[in-house]
Amino acid sequence: MFHNLREAKDFCAEKGISMVDFMMVDLNGRWRHLTMPVDRLTEDTLASGVGFDGSNYGFAPVESSDMVFIPDLSNAFLDEFAQVPTLAMIGDVFVIDVPDNRRFDQDPRNVALHAQEYMQKLGVADEMRIGPEFEFYVFDHVSYDVRPNLAKYCVDTKQAPWNTGEESHNLGYKMRYKEGYHMAPPMDTLSDFRSRVAMLMEKQGIQVKYHHHEVGGPGQMEIEVEFGGMLEMADKTMMTKYLIKNAAVAEGKTATFMPKPIFAEAGNGMHVHMHLFKNGKPLFYDANGYSKLSDTALYFIGGLLTHAGALCAFTNPSTNSYKRLVPGYEAPVTIGYATSNRSSVIRIPAYAKSPASKRFELRSPDGTCNPYYAYAAILMAGLDGIQKKIDPQKAGYGPYDFNLYSLSPQEQKKIRQLPKSLDAALDALEQDHGFLTVGGVFPQRLIDIWIEEKRKDAACYNQLPHPVEFDMYYDL
Repeated sequence: MFHNLREAKDFCAEKGISMVDFMMVDLNGRWRHLTMPVDRLTEDTLASGVGFDGSNYGFAPVESSDMVFIPDLSNAFLDEFAQVPTLAMIGDVFVIDVPDNRRFDQDPRNVALHAQEYMQKLGVADEMRIGPEFEFYVFDHVSYDVRPNLAKYCVDTKQAPWNTGEESHNLGYKMRYKEGYHMAPPMDTLSDFRSRVAMLMEKQGIQVKYHHHEVGGPGQMEIEVEFGGMLEMADKTMMTKYLIKNAAVAEGKTATFMPKPIFAEAGNGMHVHMHLFKNGKPLFYDANGYSKLSDTALYFIGGLLTHAGALCAFTNPSTNSYKRLVPGYEAPVTIGYATSNRSSVIRIPAYAKSPASKRFELRSPDGTCNPYYAYAAILMAGLDGIQKKIDPQKAGYGPYDFNLYSLSPQEQKKIRQLPKSLDAALDALEQDHGFLTVGGVFPQRLIDIWIEEKRKDAACYNQLPHPVEFDMYYDL
């Protein structure tokens, strides 16, 4: 947004901005923030940063937990939800050192930046452009409680099919289970909400391709955006989630990117479309290749599929992620590639025909990921495939141009499967992470603490009695 402090100061004076907010990303991919009066923003702030205790952000300890946040004026934005006029900006984390501060190697933005630099150093490409699809549910109510003697949750939305029998002021027009895809008003009660969110996104420089109601009848939405560079889109992923959640709260609603908030309904994915460019020229197109993909594209696919299990530890890092990755909901369960096949973990859109638009999508990721780590891991897996020339067909990953859900159990066993739990994904990462640490992109201690922290999540989940267990086993 700004090239220098003077531009930022002039903007603040013109808009009557009183506060500056610094948005920092923690280990799990949540934004945290620190706010100061706009007069405190100086050249020294931009050079020396703002100190904070990094140990509270979940990162592995360093020699000293004292770190500094260096704001990035180029991605500053006006916070639409702050009552006091506020200019916010994302930035980078540095470790205090002598004589100069150094980039914190576990900082999510730093990892994504290093992945880009590694790609450029290899000479393979100078840019990976990605386009995530944002799926989420919007509810009118959510409550949950977990105690030693009680575990429950409840979500509700007026358009849900379970509210057809509501006695007070019921206008009908409920969305049927798994029949929400592209449904129009009055069934779709959230169309204007999505439009308002889309306009907020456009104001922040996030170009919206389109929005629509998704398959999930009880309020599942999708907003798809135009492509951008990997680091840019990681920033915009954080911004999109921030805008959606706060816009929902402002209207008395609540939004969630949980992969599976409702049983027996469509889950929320975050499909990632991708392609590589060098000197502005696309690298994924070949008129004579399978589905008009180049060898480079196919090798990239080979790398993604080879490391698919380990990737899930970063692209699907929650216990809830693996309630989505089950058959029957257009979510992938097998490791393979195909054209126009939503049951395959890698889908090649048939409608993307031109050289500049030729691409594929990875369908496994979901919105619980830290986008910087997830996008960087995807790039590193693809680069490993290019370096090793992993042909996905010769490696036995397809192409599977048929419905993978229709295979018999015996046939399913012949095809590699995605992990069925967070523990299984972490097992895969423990055994297969050399492709991430090459070039120093992912520090080993980041991978170690990621596995340690996610194991705690899995253990908490695995040890907790579940209400359905009372239904199944209480009387035995």
